Amino acid sequence: MGSIKLVALDMDGTLLNDRQEVSKENAKWIKKALDAGIIVSFATGRGFESALPYAEQLGLDTPMITVNGGEIWKRPNVLHKRTLMSPVVLKRLHEVALKYEECWYWAYSTMGIYNKEKWIDPAGDYESHHWLKFGYHIDDTAVREAIYNETSAWGGLEITNSSPWNLELNPEGVSKAAAIREVCSLLGIEMAQVAAMGDSLNDIAMIREAGLGVAMGNAQDAVKEAADVVNVTNEEDAVARLLQDYVLKG
Repeated sequence: MGSIKLVALDMDGTLLNDRQEVSKENAKWIKKALDAGIIVSFATGRGFESALPYAEQLGLDTPMITVNGGEIWKRPNVLHKRTLMSPVVLKRLHEVALKYEECWYWAYSTMGIYNKEKWIDPAGDYESHHWLKFGYHIDDTAVREAIYNETSAWGGLEITNSSPWNLELNPEGVSKAAAIREVCSLLGIEMAQVAAMGDSLNDIAMIREAGLGVAMGNAQDAVKEAADVVNVTNEEDAVARLLQDYVLKG
């Protein structure tokens, strides 16, 4: 796979181990890839503020995709494109969450992250915020399916997850895959020259569209089925294995 020019990495469950760390081996091989002229980028559901320290740790001055593609950065702190969620839709999503006492919820705005314990103040002032993404975490499968069925019936939303126990909702058309296509346009390369790796449903589209789509060993089954290759787990230096075996080899 000597033709790979861009490596797009999910963070949680992929680049990061279960202690939210970048292993020494992953960091070493990312540096080798950068030195070889490969562009290594994050494609994460995280917001920019929580992804940035890892980019700085790894010396990445490369494009970043955050909040599942809701924000595309030319490089850290240089915003290229942002896709907002309507405050009206955000309000409806919040109202759904409030119907279920056991539901944990959160929302990303351009000004920060709000959640069940720390919501906006005043609570109904949705219009004063620029919203990016809403999420639900529910251990009860029946409740999670009920929320999915209700919100998916509205239309206008991309509904994925970043773990088997949550739902993540972005405006329709927003995905890591769409953001990578935009990054490819900025860089003058093709999707066929991209390797993308992840573990959850918010990674499936980019894994399918990339020239090399890689699922983690700890990925959800649907992600593994969509991938060209299934890698080792996030506890086994999977990024290093990807770079060593497929990107820098040959």
